[in-house]
Amino acid sequence: MSGHDPKPELHRYLQEAREALLWKLEGLSEHDVRRPMTPTGTNLLGLVKHLAGLEIGYFGDTFGRPAEESLPPFDESDPNADMWATARESREQVVGLYRRAWVHADATIAALDLDAIGHVPWWPPERSEVTLHTVLVRMIAETNRHAGHADIVRELLDGAVGVRPGNDGMPAVDAAWWESYRSRLERVARGFRDD
Repeated sequence: MSGHDPKPELHRYLQEAREALLWKLEGLSEHDVRRPMTPTGTNLLGLVKHLAGLEIGYFGDTFGRPAEESLPPFDESDPNADMWATARESREQVVGLYRRAWVHADATIAALDLDAIGHVPWWPPERSEVTLHTVLVRMIAETNRHAGHADIVRELLDGAVGVRPGNDGMPAVDAAWWESYRSRLERVARGFRDD
């Protein structure tokens, strides 16, 4: 890849995933952005809070560039504290923290070369040394993974689907087609039941 700098492209993919995640909160009530929609409590605002903490840690502490703010310290009594918003944490606070984490992360991305070395403080010492390139790829993967969770949670909440406004990425079919499609998939799945 002589002469090609992949950093802008990687950064664009990260930003697209960030924006897709936040879009999943639009138009929902305070209750719905907090509702645990899976047996493990997955909820939209918790996904945003979790990713804010990851960006602060990976793009801040890892490269000796701590952010001015962070999530509360790890709480042994609640190992999932970063995956939900407390009653005192508003949607605006959590989303604001995430956006400020972007600004801090973007400054690190702009300031460092992709081969800049950092150390992830919460990883085992024998594998804690990373490059900015590695961290950028990891955060793209993490953000897209959690944006995928958000896709499913949002569909469960109100049926809304899609990648971004004006581009849902879905076939142009009606509700009857979807019901028929889902029924067909269910019939096929039943053919593989163990009972």
